[in-house]
Amino acid sequence: MVMPDLVGIIVQDMAAALRFYRLLGLDIPAAADDEGHVEFVTPGGFRLAWDTLEVIKSFNDEWPDPTGHRLGLAFKCDSAAEVDAVYHRLTTAGYQSHKEPWDAFWGQRYAVVIDPDGNLIDLFANL
Repeated sequence: MVMPDLVGIIVQDMAAALRFYRLLGLDIPAAADDEGHVEFVTPGGFRLAWDTLEVIKSFNDEWPDPTGHRLGLAFKCDSAAEVDAVYHRLTTAGYQSHKEPWDAFWGQRYAVVIDPDGNLIDLFANL
């Protein structure tokens, strides 16, 4: 059986990308800023990884430069208040909003921010 195990994000600037994801609440060591490949493992064992363009091009020289919005990532928050707090923390830090928090018709508090590489990052909590 084949099971999803890792989502990889190709980044232009590792330190800039990790700064954003740390503000989301991921515990990523500062020393990782200088790495070409970084992984974060959830308590359930799922991995989220970041690779620099240089690393990707080291084994795939035909890789096209990414231009954002190539994947969808959603981060589950514990509450509607946490959606609002994380959204505020990111936008106050200078990251761009795509959609301010709202109560979605499907029963979730939802917001969308943009990471440094142009990916839309969803924040949500069940109402």
